[in-house]
This record gives sequence, C-alpha cells and structure tokens, in this order.
Amino acid sequence: MRKFDTKVQHLKYKVLREVAKEAWADRLPETAIDIPKTIVPGKTPTMRCCVYKERAILAERVKLAMGGNKSNPNVIEVIDIACDECPMGGYEVTQACRGCLAHRCEDVCRFGAITFDQNHVAHIDKTKCRECGACSKVCPYSAIHNYKRPCETACKVKAISMGEDKQACIDNSKCISCGACVYQCPFGAISDKSFILNVIDMLKGSHGNRNYKIYAIVAPSISSQFTYAKLGQVITGLRKLGFHTVIEAALGADMVAQAESKELAEKGFLTSSCCPAFVDYIHKNFPNLVPFVSHNLSPMATIAKYIKEHETACKTVFIGPCTAKKMEVQKESVKPYVDAVLTFEELQALFDSREIDITTLEEGVLDNASYFGRIFARCGGLSDAVAEGLREQGLDFLLKPCSCDGIEQCKIALLQKSKGKLDANFIEGMACVGGCIGGAGCLTHGEKSKADVDKYGREALEKTIADAVSMLK
Repeated sequence: MRKFDTKVQHLKYKVLREVAKEAWADRLPETAIDIPKTIVPGKTPTMRCCVYKERAILAERVKLAMGGNKSNPNVIEVIDIACDECPMGGYEVTQACRGCLAHRCEDVCRFGAITFDQNHVAHIDKTKCRECGACSKVCPYSAIHNYKRPCETACKVKAISMGEDKQACIDNSKCISCGACVYQCPFGAISDKSFILNVIDMLKGSHGNRNYKIYAIVAPSISSQFTYAKLGQVITGLRKLGFHTVIEAALGADMVAQAESKELAEKGFLTSSCCPAFVDYIHKNFPNLVPFVSHNLSPMATIAKYIKEHETACKTVFIGPCTAKKMEVQKESVKPYVDAVLTFEELQALFDSREIDITTLEEGVLDNASYFGRIFARCGGLSDAVAEGLREQGLDFLLKPCSCDGIEQCKIALLQKSKGKLDANFIEGMACVGGCIGGAGCLTHGEKSKADVDKYGREALEKTIADAVSMLK
C-alpha cells in the first residue's frame, strides 16, 4: 500500500487504478460495471451494512473516475448513497443541561423552538429552529452544542447544506471547487471528477496514428509528494507513461512573478490570479474587486500557453494537488492551452495501472525554474517572488503584501479591502491552508511539506527569476 493520509484516499486510488487498467486494455465499456467486484470481491462487507451497498457505492465511484455527471458543471460531486451515515447536525441540547430555572435559552429564542420536559431539561424542536445559535450563546453551562457535519465544517464558503434525504448538497453558485470537503469527508461521499481516461486516451494516441507530443506540467508541490521515491524517479516514471517532456509549472510561476510585479507597480494594487479557487471566490463574493485581479494567467496556463505557441503538434497535461484546476481548464481563457488536469492521487493510480514501480527507475532531471518559482507552492511564496521581481527589474515600488493562508484569511483581507481598511497593496490568496501543499489532491499533507518545498527551491540551478525566464528566449 502506498502512503496516503487516509483509507478513504486509498479506496479512491484503488478505483482509479482499476478504471485505468481497464482503459489501457480497451475493456472499459464492457467491464466497468464489474469493477466494484474487483475491489470488494468477497461477500462480507468491510465498510457498509452489506456487500451490495458497498458495490453500489463503488459503482458511483467508478462513474466519477470516468468523468462523473456530464450535466453538472462542477467538478465536485456528492455520492448520495454514500452520504447517509452522518447525523443531520445543528444545535442540540447535551447532557450538560442541568434543568436550571433561568431558562435563558427559551427567552432568547425568537422562534419558539425550545421547550422543557418535567425535569426542566431543554429540548429543541428542529422544525422551528433556524440555527441562529442564540440559545447556545446564553446557556450558562454551554450545554447547547452545534453539531456540524465534517463537510459543512470544512466548507468555509458555506456551499454545503443538507437535503431532504440527509445527503449533502452543493450549491454551485457558492462552491469554489477547492476540494476541502472532499478531503475531510470521512466516508468519501464527496469526490472530485477524474479525467484520467482523457489522459490515457491522449497517451495511447501519442503512440498510434496521432502525431503529437504530450507535455507533463508538474506543480512545484510535487517535491513534497511521492515521499517513498526520489523526485527524479517520478520524472522518469512520467516519461515511461508516455509523456514526451516534463516541465515545471514553476517556470510559469517565474514568468508570472516577473509580469505580475510589473503590473503591480503600474496599477498600485492587485490580488493574485494563481489560485483558481481564490479568483472564483472573488468573482462570487466580491465582484467590486474583480478589476483588481491580476490579468496574468496562472503559472499552469502561462507555461502551457508558451508550449502551445512554440510547439505545433502537442498536448499539455497539468499534474498537481488542486481540484480547482479542473474547473480552471474549463475557462475560455485557459481551455486552448491545457488539455487535462490530473491530481497527484490520480498520477499514483496511473503509475500502478501500468505496474510502474518508480522506486526501481533511474533519476531523471527536472530543472527549469528558479527558487522563487518553486516556492509558489506554499503560502507566502508568491509574495516573496513578486518582491524579487520588483527588485530584479529595478521597479521603484514599496510592496506591502498580505499573504492569506486559507480561504477564511482571504475573506478577511478582501472584506477589509472592500471597506478601505487594508494596509496592503498586494493580496496573495491561497484557498487551501498552507497553500498548494494543502490541496485536496495531495497524497500527503502536513507542515513537513513546506520544508520540502523550500528545500526543493534551494536546489534550483537558476537563482533568479530573470535567469529562469531567459532560458525560454
């Protein structure tokens, strides 16, 4: 078993691996319905009440691994049948209630939702409760607790609610596809769609009649993943899969840092455009700040655009930790340049579907970017790179960055800016805590990832942004 943070991730990986195996063998249309049996072969349930429910849920996972519901534009979907084990949640009276005489909870409730039994113990009528939390605030014993489902707690943009059948429902008008709910759901009932079949189709075609090269664009956060092998072995593994060349998205980050620092000096205030979930959040919640979003494409799209403009017959696949990137590539401004997105979870499944043990491979070389491009992977890295871009270009501009670690910090900074109370001229927004190294598609998460990224950055041969970008000319 490879290293995954949770057993849910491992289950998701197994489904992706089996789907990929069938796709490579051109057996998918006939055997997809039987894939759950290869993952749960016996008759004894291991996760659910019966093996039949397990297989029914796994069949839904297979559908997501094959691209999910085409009519749903969101890349994050709920598996309804798997989402029935969590309590409805909301405010409930715990055993800490002492049956006091004050009844402050009753007095403060404007909806008449609180009643008492013969022992003066409070009870909440869920049909009347509006989840305002007033009762919880005034209880002297802290006996009224708000029980939220893990997905609701994880979703900081309040895009998740509960449906009539107790399943989670995602409001696409609020969702920013960050994948926080995907990672936190303990039942794996929320997942991101996979486009692994599109990538396999491209790779198979590149060896057949189709005359094109496939470029793998890897996110700098790859340095903190695949900890059981060396990074150079991962690069060789990608080439063994059929990718023509492996290029760092960090090189696109160098290009963005150079251009964005110049744009900032010209305009006086910017918000970053690198994190698609952050940009989406601005569009949906702070439309008045949209004009201040940097006009630069993300590092992924920037380097992909360069490749497409300099290579006549090619396709590009971005590989990283981000589920929101799967939404970004659907944008008209990005679609021409990036053909597909894979997460690190999906790449691991792809390796194993071809029985490629990367630990046995020789080390390839990945050295395209500078230190500053590589540290984009962690919170604060973009601001450091912009400061370097200003310095290298001799731009006389006093940078006052505000690096936002997670969407909650992003909300605070954007709210302050909209009210004219933010003493900063550059907002670096990272929707995931820690930055890209905290993305939902990571194999592993944790504080160590930040150190890995910084170490990876220091290993770069190109020490300045200008040196890295000049290699393209």
